This record gives sequence, structure tokens and C-alpha cells, in this order.
Amino acid sequence: MKTQNKTITLALTGASGMPYALRLLQCLLESGSRVYLLYSQAAQIVAKQEMELTLPSRPQEAQQMLCERYNVSPEQLKVFGRDEWFAPVASGTNPADAMVVCPCTMGTLGSIAAGLSDNLIERAADVMLKESRKLIIVPREAPFSVIHLENMLKLARAGAVILPANPGFYHHPQSVDEVVDFIVARILDHLGVEHQLMARWGDGE
Repeated sequence: MKTQNKTITLALTGASGMPYALRLLQCLLESGSRVYLLYSQAAQIVAKQEMELTLPSRPQEAQQMLCERYNVSPEQLKVFGRDEWFAPVASGTNPADAMVVCPCTMGTLGSIAAGLSDNLIERAADVMLKESRKLIIVPREAPFSVIHLENMLKLARAGAVILPANPGFYHHPQSVDEVVDFIVARILDHLGVEHQLMARWGDGE
């Protein structure tokens, strides 16, 4: 059964695919979910390059900017820095309902698979695994090396969902936005968040 008003940790890393991340953030906020947002320094570079979006380095400034951008309150969208070890996501005593790493670099994926916690993104993912909460990894790389595949298999065996940013085309997308929505819709499905981004298979037009 799908429910709204979840608490979702969304982590952005430096892989290409920032349109997926920002569309997912928008949809989560529109659904009424609370979002804990984390992003790496490399993600800031990619956001600027792909979306012409400047993500401030200071979490407080980023939170204010994004709350204004999406017209939500700071209670619904909280931004944490990579070294904020007192953030809720850093402890198993206060985990989010689910976490998505989108887009996910192979470096971040490898660190999570190895159980490293050198920054808040890695620690938050480690918490989700140890607390048996849903962790969705959205890798964006091509081709995958054997090391990448072994790390993904390791995470899948640990309970993570590996959801590559590989859109389908059977729904005949007419724009890049519709291609993006295909992946975002699949992520939302796994989070149990209702959406109307695309028609479901077998439902017709």
C-alpha cells in the first residue's frame, strides 16, 4: 500500500544525470514527503554544468534557495553538509524511511559497498543497510566494469535496490523531460510514493 508524507533522504553525487535528481526532488516535495538533501562537491559541479544551477556550498544557503525554488518550508526540505555528523541520517536511532542516491557515481557506490563512512552520504547509506531500510542506488555510468558490477551485486545482496538510469522507450517519449520522468517514476514506485508521471503498462492511453 502506498502512503505519502514519508521522510526520504536524497543524495546527489557527481555522476551525470542531475535532471533525474532535481525532478525526483520536485516530485517528492509535491507529494508531501519530507526530504533530507545531501550533495557532494562534485554534484555541485555537475548541477552547474547540466542544469545551470548553482548549489551553494553552505547548507543553510542551499536550503533557503531550494525552499524558495520549490515553495516549501524548511520543515519539509532540510539540507545537510557532508560533515554534519549530528544530522538525523547519521544515526540508526533516527533513520529516514528510505534513501535514494541519484545520480550515483561509481566511487560512491564502491564506498557504500565497502561499508565506508567517510562522509555523510556514505554514512547515511550505511545506516539504511544496517537498519534494513530501503536504499535505492541510481548508477549512471556506461559501460560498467567488472568492479562496478561486483559492487552492485554486493549491494543488491545486502538489500539495496540497484535502479540504473536506463530509460525505456515503449511509452514513446516526446521530450527529454518524458525520458527523465520514466526513471523518476520507477524510483517513486519503489519508494511507495504515488505519482502520475506516466501511464502504467497495460493501462492503455
